[in-house]
Amino acid sequence: MAMLAIKGGRPVRNTPFHSWPVFDRREEQALLKVLRSGKWWRFAFGQGVELAEPEKGDRSQVVLFQEAFARRHGCRYGIAAVNGTATLDMGIRAMDWDIGDEIIIPAYTYVASSTCVLQNNLVPIFVDVEPDTYNIDPSRIEAAITRRTRAVMVVHFGGQPADMDRIMKLARKHHLAVIEDAAHAHGCEWRKKKAGSFGLFSSFSFQSAKNMTSGEGGILCTNDRTLAVECDSLLWSGRHVGRPWYEFHRLGWNNRLTEFQAAILNVQLQRLSAQTRRREERGRYLTRLLKEFKGIRPLVHDPRTTRHGYHIYMFRYDEPALGVPRKTFIEALAAEGVPAFGGYTFPLYKNPMYLQKRFINGAFPLGTRYHADVDYAAFESQCPVSERACRSEAVWLNQNLFLGSRSDMEDVAAAIEKVLRHRHELLR
Repeated sequence: MAMLAIKGGRPVRNTPFHSWPVFDRREEQALLKVLRSGKWWRFAFGQGVELAEPEKGDRSQVVLFQEAFARRHGCRYGIAAVNGTATLDMGIRAMDWDIGDEIIIPAYTYVASSTCVLQNNLVPIFVDVEPDTYNIDPSRIEAAITRRTRAVMVVHFGGQPADMDRIMKLARKHHLAVIEDAAHAHGCEWRKKKAGSFGLFSSFSFQSAKNMTSGEGGILCTNDRTLAVECDSLLWSGRHVGRPWYEFHRLGWNNRLTEFQAAILNVQLQRLSAQTRRREERGRYLTRLLKEFKGIRPLVHDPRTTRHGYHIYMFRYDEPALGVPRKTFIEALAAEGVPAFGGYTFPLYKNPMYLQKRFINGAFPLGTRYHADVDYAAFESQCPVSERACRSEAVWLNQNLFLGSRSDMEDVAAAIEKVLRHRHELLR
């Protein structure tokens, strides 16, 4: 008789995990307040950086959110926009680096970490990640630095900050800017210092799956006033504070966050600390439950990470040792009532866009004379950890699972243990 649910057995769990997004009457009332005010768009610009005139009456929800979020993350300035991709793009554009300059990026991350580079006529250079954290490997960064390197982009993957001790030391040694892609790192800390406050600027996302959400949205945080003012201008189509409304000083965008989104985010921010503590406690508990399972190795929680967001809980699945394809294991786990997935199909450099160099006008930045010799297929030999994670190793669990009870974690562990114990059924 089959024991696994995928083969007709009884599943470990029949009830859904904690729902997402989390909201109640507070979000509803905040939205209704904006709706009834008739102020659906913020006219005054400056984002609290350099307002030409103080806003009268009720303050803009966007301005309130930018100030509160930046302050919560150890930064003086916050510039909110339509999404985290836009804020990455905006921060890099503000730097005015030369065409063909390079930015070092982890190979295991979402495509926005690299497209923001290409869209500014710069060149992404990929390095591998650490096997225990899937964060950019500092030992690989120095070998990738050339005379054209201008910055290192770190991605605090899954909610665990990268090794900022070593990365900041390397950046100072080589006079490089540090950019923090903090899309997963709301409320996270490295040695009790907020993720997003280490580098020149950071970018957070509020897309629907993120640990704080308004459906879409993003924010750039920085302690550099000059950069903040420049990004604010870019956000407002290249306007400058104090100049006529229809006078534009540089190429910019209309990528502003709405008052409705900011109203939601102002309430979501009030929930962040408690939710982050709960995710971290549940994540640590699940790791304790899984640590003895053969063929399963949870990613390491670095002791210098004093607040882990667990936007994604990841464990490493040893496909060769277990003898069952990861895809089959994940399908069996889902049948037991535990949704999981394998994350990225392949590292960034293996996307057709990179292999075929289909960038701006079908070529590299402004023509093939820049970095025509870069062969993205060659990065495969340099990134074995990313290759293995994508091919057969990484298993992801979403953050909403970690907002429930400890018994939820016990169900996750029980389902994994059951599939492992009866995996012979999957081979029939």
